[in-house]
Amino acid sequence: MPKTFAYIRVSTQEQKEDRQLDALKTLNVDEVVIEKASGKNFIGREKYQNLKKCLRAGDTLIVHSIDRLGRNYTDISKEWDYLNQQGVYIQVLDMPILNTKDADNDVSRKLIKDIVLKLLSYVAEKERENISRRQREGIKAAQERGVVIFGRPKLKSSNLPKAFKKAYELYIRKEIKAQDAINMCKLKRATFYNYVKLMRDNT
Repeated sequence: MPKTFAYIRVSTQEQKEDRQLDALKTLNVDEVVIEKASGKNFIGREKYQNLKKCLRAGDTLIVHSIDRLGRNYTDISKEWDYLNQQGVYIQVLDMPILNTKDADNDVSRKLIKDIVLKLLSYVAEKERENISRRQREGIKAAQERGVVIFGRPKLKSSNLPKAFKKAYELYIRKEIKAQDAINMCKLKRATFYNYVKLMRDNT
């Protein structure tokens, strides 16, 4: 007996799948597969690959939107053709015109569906490329401003605490010992010596 499967994908561990799950509440779904993986390709998605092995002719695969299936134009087209050849119906919740079960015998709707699929696949891939480009540009701009990748400011000798600078002056003049300087500026030993190295490198 044919079954209905839903495939839910989010790109990172931090992203939530609630919106996609909510869209399934009124549907009769036999199994929901949730995967947290990039949509760049299908190869690295273990849960999706396992789901494919379970699909049989007459089964239905539900995705919330085409970009949940993938974000690569060529791969989406190949995957779509493969599923159709296996006799698996595809249902895209936010784009009903793509639902293969509703239009198998309607040439006009099939033509429109093919055009829309290719367009959406293209848009999904371009969006993935734009996200990567924006990330690269953001990192480059941050580095040019002296910011490390994760947003922490690059440490400069001019930014060191005043208490350390005062203790440092006494320390290099050998008026106090290292431990006294550490106690004076209330720093951890490793931090103190990192600051000392930074001061010496900039003098």
